[in-house]
Formats: sequence, C-alpha cells, structure tokens
Amino acid sequence: MRIFADADVAKHNTRKSCWVSHKGGVYDLTLFLEDHPGGDDMIMRFAGCDLENVMEDPAEHEHSNSAYEMLEEFRIGTLHANESIVSDDWVPDENFHPDETNVASDYNKNQFLDLSKPLLLQVWNAPWGKEYYLQQVHNPRHLKDSARLFGPDLLEMFTRTQWYVVPLVWIPITLFLGYLSLLQFSDSRILAKDVLQWPLQLQFLPSITASAFAKFVPCYLLGCLIWTLLEYFLHRFLFHLDDHLPDANWALTLHFLLHGVHHYLPMDRLRLVMPPLLFLVLETPFTKLAHLIFPKAIANGIIAGAFTFYVGYDCMHYALHHTRLPQYMAEMKRYHLAHHYKNFELGFGVTSKIWDVVFGTIIPLAQK
Repeated sequence: MRIFADADVAKHNTRKSCWVSHKGGVYDLTLFLEDHPGGDDMIMRFAGCDLENVMEDPAEHEHSNSAYEMLEEFRIGTLHANESIVSDDWVPDENFHPDETNVASDYNKNQFLDLSKPLLLQVWNAPWGKEYYLQQVHNPRHLKDSARLFGPDLLEMFTRTQWYVVPLVWIPITLFLGYLSLLQFSDSRILAKDVLQWPLQLQFLPSITASAFAKFVPCYLLGCLIWTLLEYFLHRFLFHLDDHLPDANWALTLHFLLHGVHHYLPMDRLRLVMPPLLFLVLETPFTKLAHLIFPKAIANGIIAGAFTFYVGYDCMHYALHHTRLPQYMAEMKRYHLAHHYKNFELGFGVTSKIWDVVFGTIIPLAQK
C-alpha cells in the first residue's frame, strides 16, 4: 500500500483517473464509474476529494455495509496528513539552533525515512506518492551527525564534502583559467596545454600586457554576473523542479540526491557545499557553451569570473547555516533560513536577493 497526501488525491479528479479518500484510505474508482448504481456523475462531483461526510450523509445517499466492502476492493493506499515541524509563527533568527530529531518517533509517526539507515535505497523503494514525498522532504529534520545516503563507505564518501574542499579544488582551477585568459588576450595561439607544460614552455609564453588585462577584466566581471543568474536559475528551476517531477521513484531519488536531502537535513555540515564531482557535471555544459559562443580568451575570462563567484557562493552557503556573521550576511542568513523553514517556493537567492526582487520570488521577512 502506497502512502499519499491530500494533494496526490486532489490531482486525480477526471474520468480518466478518479481517486477519492475515505477514513484514511485512498481509492481509485476510475473503473467503477460506469458501474456505480447512482451514475458516474455522482462520484465525479467528489473526484479528488474525501468521501467520509458524503457517504454518511442521508441527504446524499446512505450507503450499506456492502457498499463499504466494495469500496475496499478499489483501495490503492493510505492517506497521511502532513504536520509541519515548524509553526506558522516561526520567525527566522540568525542564532537559530534546531533541536535534534528523535529518529524512532519521527519514523513511527510519518512512515517516511528511517534516519538510522542509509537513505537513498529507502527513497528508491519508497511506497509514497510524489506529493507526500515533497511535503515530507521540505519538513526539516536535524541530526547531530550526517545521515548516510549509501551503505558502502566507498560510495558514501562521494556524498560528503567539507566546506574547505571547494576553495581548495576550484580556486587553483580559477586562477589557471584567469591566467590562461590573460595569456590568450596577449597571444591567441596560446592553448591550455602550453601553460600546463610551463616548466618547458615558460620562455615561450608571452608577457601579459596592459591591453590584455584591460580586455580580461570586463570578461571576468561578466562571468561574476552570469554566476549570480546561474545561482538563481539553477536553484529555482533545477533544484526545485518539484511541480514537474514525474510521480516515479527514480525521479524522487534523483531529486533527493540533487537537492532534496539538503532540505530534509538542512543543517548537515557535510552536505552544504557541492561535491566537486557534482559541480563538474553541472558546470561542463555551461563551460562548453561559453567556448562555442566566444573566442577562447573571452570564454576563459568569463569562466574564471563565474568560478570565483561559485566558490564564494558555496562558502557563503555553508556560513549561512553554521556561522555567526556580520550584518549583511546575518540578514541573508535569516532570508535563507526562511527559504528552508517557511516557504521553499520563494527565496532562491543565497548570496543576494536581487534576482528574487527582479523575478518576484522574494520572501518578506517578519521582524524578530
């Protein structure tokens, strides 16, 4: 038996797919419509709704015991009410420290994920509907230590990343690309392999001219601006692709691995920055596109700027969850906490609210 939310049932309100709920059960009456003694129109009036009051209302139609027994033949799952862990009057506070989740009672109550066991296989084999998954995964839980995604340690280590790994990996790459761009603005024949062989090629590399630097700076700044847009659009339209997810376990597993686990366990210190392998997968199409559109000197300058802001973004994201911050960043921390604990469908900016303002997705913050 699958577990559904009210929103799962509500979506099935047509003759091609007619679901109803009754006393905690979910029923697919699609094949029963033509056989209903009172006609299919009577059922269709309540398609996607709860029937408890209707079936027991003499003014509508008082059903016999056999009718309830017949209803059970069409049962496809159970209905689970969603109870928000955060109260409606919760106000974001930069000193917010959540209580640890009681793993056993949370699982017994919600029948969602057992945080004492590897999570990814549970999502893959889950008995939930999509809407129930989305309700639960956006209801934050908190553990002292990181929950496991995989059983084997070899796989698990690729899902955990200390915040300082991001600058250690990507700052040298950023510096290399910036230097390469400057060289290419001085001599367009320079290739990456020429710089990588610098002990042998150093005497053949051109000097960086003031003209090359003047050309590089606008490209670098454009890359910084482009990252802020990518930060917003990737967060909004890729990481929060909730409404367009197929109602299939493979899709929920991919969503959970990509971003769902962060909303489910937002204070997990080892899953606040992007693992280098994942960022490599995400950035590759964009860097290839840059080289298709622009000459290599311009493309590398833009990429260097974007990578610089990416490193700043990931480090700031970690800080927003776990660090005492100066005024501007403290305000952004409150704003980002509101995205996690108040409304995950708004507030996609992490380093700045500017694109939320432009595109109308800003979260108004209540005062403490």
